[in-house]
Amino acid sequence: MNAPDRARIRFEEHRIASNTPGIELYVRNKRPRDMTHFSPETTIVMVHGATYSSGSLYDVPLGGFSFIDYLAGQGYDVFAVDVRGYGRSSRPAALDADPALNPPLIDTDTGVADFSSAVDFVLGHRDLSKVNVFAMSWGGTVAGAFTARNSGKVLKLAVLAPQWLSERPIPLDMGGELGAYRLVPVLATLPRWLGTAPDHARDTIIPKGWFEQWARATLAEDPWSGTEAPDRLRATNGPIQDIRDYWRAGRPYYNPSDIAVPVLLLHGEWDIDVPIDLALRYFLELRSAPYRRWVEIGEATHMALLEKNRMQAFRAISEFFRERYAPE
Repeated sequence: MNAPDRARIRFEEHRIASNTPGIELYVRNKRPRDMTHFSPETTIVMVHGATYSSGSLYDVPLGGFSFIDYLAGQGYDVFAVDVRGYGRSSRPAALDADPALNPPLIDTDTGVADFSSAVDFVLGHRDLSKVNVFAMSWGGTVAGAFTARNSGKVLKLAVLAPQWLSERPIPLDMGGELGAYRLVPVLATLPRWLGTAPDHARDTIIPKGWFEQWARATLAEDPWSGTEAPDRLRATNGPIQDIRDYWRAGRPYYNPSDIAVPVLLLHGEWDIDVPIDLALRYFLELRSAPYRRWVEIGEATHMALLEKNRMQAFRAISEFFRERYAPE
């Protein structure tokens, strides 16, 4: 399985300024302990999706190691940012109030701004001109829009299940009026997660004990889950409002055809949040990429990075960033 030796991985935490006074962003970093040379080719900056933080999606040591652990074990210097309102980054005051008192918080514009702050931090921290970028779902919109507007700062882009225009309802949007945030009953999400897979696979798609470990780590990211809202996670509704304003309204938030760097698109066979036809339409929009690649992960859902076939995604991403690309 090529499991990394976690004892040989250095872990550092950073709190960096955002573009808003009083709002700090949490950035986790893992890399080989003996790494002394830093380069764009071996540097990755990540951002999460609309519900769960980077720690939840990318750094829970399932089976003994996380996605970030794996990449660090492969020789990468990995940075993962939490957008404000998520994980360990600052939470706007409206997240402590009744959600009905405020409009949806943390839209995609804010996500792009916070991701931009993280990329600029890494560029300065490592004295680099470019970095590789990875993201999933809503984070794919954040990272894709950033890359389309800042190709000079990005070497390559990898996205898992990015958002795109949809004529059908998008499962993340449950309908109704949107307040500032929603409360996600993390421990009760397993049936919905497994329900996207066919009956014969539901007992095996997530190895035993992994969901419980992931759920505990995810709830630990939000202090409310143990006090104000036991076993529930606050998730901002700005990304859902943007589904209504852009993806379901026939208006792309950005144009993938403006992305001018190599792109890897990953997709899970049983993803109902981003169905395969939607992902294909996005892939075909990547007309300006010097090259583009599609990796379809069989027997995987939208949460492929946390499932039994996660190594297919891990290896594809590592190999994509490692391979040499020489423009003609």
